[in-house]
Amino acid sequence: MLYPRVSLYALMLAAAGIPLYIHLPRFAAVNLGIGLGVIGTVLLVIRLIDLVQDPLIGWAIDRWPNAQLLFAATAAIGLAIGFPMLFGLPPGTNIALLVSVLILLFSAYSLGTILLYGRSATLAIQPEPKELIRLAAWREGGQLTGVILAASAPAFFVGFGASAQGYPAFGLFLGLIAIFTLTLTIPIWRRPPITGDGLSFNGLAQAGALRLLLLALVNSLPVAITSTLFLFFVEDRLQLPGKAGPLLILFFLSAGASVPLWAKLANRIGPKRTLIIAMPLSIAGFVGAALLSAGNLTGFAAICLASGAALGADMVVLPAMFSVALTRAGLNASAAFGIWSFAGKLGLALAAFFTLPLLERSGFTPGQANSAEALRTLTLAYAVLPCILKLGAFGLVLTLPSEVSAK
Repeated sequence: MLYPRVSLYALMLAAAGIPLYIHLPRFAAVNLGIGLGVIGTVLLVIRLIDLVQDPLIGWAIDRWPNAQLLFAATAAIGLAIGFPMLFGLPPGTNIALLVSVLILLFSAYSLGTILLYGRSATLAIQPEPKELIRLAAWREGGQLTGVILAASAPAFFVGFGASAQGYPAFGLFLGLIAIFTLTLTIPIWRRPPITGDGLSFNGLAQAGALRLLLLALVNSLPVAITSTLFLFFVEDRLQLPGKAGPLLILFFLSAGASVPLWAKLANRIGPKRTLIIAMPLSIAGFVGAALLSAGNLTGFAAICLASGAALGADMVVLPAMFSVALTRAGLNASAAFGIWSFAGKLGLALAAFFTLPLLERSGFTPGQANSAEALRTLTLAYAVLPCILKLGAFGLVLTLPSEVSAK
């Protein structure tokens, strides 16, 4: 039951991530009446807190390795308290209150994520490359299940008569998931921790981890932008009201179905070659999205299938490569994954900070009739810019040494 419990904890974190990264901008704009520029600034401020907080969380986990259960419980309880508070906020909520609740949620999410990834060697049956890839497949499979659950839940609650677009019921649901998960996953946090040497810049460089951190940051930017703008693109640009939830589910179902295949391929031909196969799918998806006309549900569904499959490779291969590099070098993983976590979340902050004010300046208003210029700006932000960034990430993968492998 070790890996299923790991998968369940990953499910909880992913279910928490979807509302924070996808639902939050639209919830704050439509339900709370907050401007897009203000939302982007708030998210950037929280990321600046993460700049200090995430590495410190990783350091604390490594500093007190026997407190794994305490850290895991703190993360789950923070989510259980925070989500009902967030989605229960009324229109006109004070920005300071919103920021306080978001800091609680993002801190709990960071703690759980860094703990889960930083303890890869502890949670794997054996701390060896192929077993770390197998662990990653279970972990990311759980994450994708949580994503699908969170993507579909608001529409489900609305269908049963929930008010305020289903968000208050959604918040309570996420809180219950956190409590349920904590109860069932206590055994995995009682395993004897496997620790390594302290981190240093030279140690990370010699392990090849700095190169992977740069790749993680650049590669996080395209998905960060599309996550932030997905609901706007589907509802306002493609004019497909009510279809965002099913399309999100399709996207993540494709990612989930691809995870075992990418894991097997990575163990067979190596992570670098696997990414070289997968990344062009994302690039093709961005090109296709830029060319879509309004109402083209079939075309965007095909794009969701292709780009979802590509995401499955990113989720399995990149963290596993980082974990393998750290394990081989005998370095403490939690502090390193604190930096890794920050790199990913910095991408999300930059996406919100630059794209949301850009849309606001173009005259874009969610849920309203928009000018051709505003919709063109949305297309450029959602599809063209991420395509350029993904090409940059692909170029970085090509520069990785050929011996980078999980074999």
